[in-house]
Amino acid sequence: MIRDIPRGLRFMAAAAFAFSIMSAVGKVVGQTLPLFELVFGRSLVVAALAGFALKSRGLAFRPREPRLLIQRGVFGFLSLSGYFYSIIHLPLADATVIYFMNPVLTALAAGVVLGEHMVKKEGVLVGVSLIGVVLVAKPSFLFGASSALDPWAVAAGVCAATFGAGSYVTIRQVKHDPPLLIVFVFSMITLLLAAPLMISEAVVPSLVEVLLLIVMGSATHVGQLLLTWGLRLERAGRASSVGYLQIVLAAAWGWVLFGDIPDAWTWTGAVVIALSTLKLVRLRPIH
Repeated sequence: MIRDIPRGLRFMAAAAFAFSIMSAVGKVVGQTLPLFELVFGRSLVVAALAGFALKSRGLAFRPREPRLLIQRGVFGFLSLSGYFYSIIHLPLADATVIYFMNPVLTALAAGVVLGEHMVKKEGVLVGVSLIGVVLVAKPSFLFGASSALDPWAVAAGVCAATFGAGSYVTIRQVKHDPPLLIVFVFSMITLLLAAPLMISEAVVPSLVEVLLLIVMGSATHVGQLLLTWGLRLERAGRASSVGYLQIVLAAAWGWVLFGDIPDAWTWTGAVVIALSTLKLVRLRPIH
């Protein structure tokens, strides 16, 4: 039965699984390690794997478009920091749903930065996606204080999605540097930015924590490779829809590891954001 599924979709499903492992492990390690030490450890592993891949393929480590790669690195650092903060302080499924605003925000940012014309329908979809976030966040002035999520963590998740959109728009501007180099430079910049921020509260990780950081970084690297292969083999619309499997997987990891069971509002918000994104993909194919 699995063989009947197109290879591209299988790669996308495997990528969603890899990224769900990254998130779940990040939440586990984030209970004992400070935020920026978590960001540093993850980026160190990814930088090592990307650097090894660059060297083994004989690719140059010298970027041809350094300004764009630095910009992507800064946006990526801010997005990664916000995302880890949100998954540490929110149920895993809720944090994942909020981050999945990213495709809609990317379309909005592309319209502003790249001059890609945004039609009225796309603007409406941005608003509908924000309604989905409200359903997940359950702000106290609408749902009551007992239902609301941590507003700072929700804000961090929205910032993560926003800066993630900035990262993707920047990557679209890169014309001459290979993806592996972009990942390597992003990881190195993240290391440089996270290092001074983690010094004041750094702790010596245990052997288990080191192993978990390696698992998290490796899952990230494998997920990026699988995502690239999947998008090369499958139409963007169908491929991107498989990415929503990550929400279901996040809910499963949250239930198994932390006893978090998403409520009806979270699932409703997830459906609203998913439908907005899928509609957007049909209006503006992702390449």
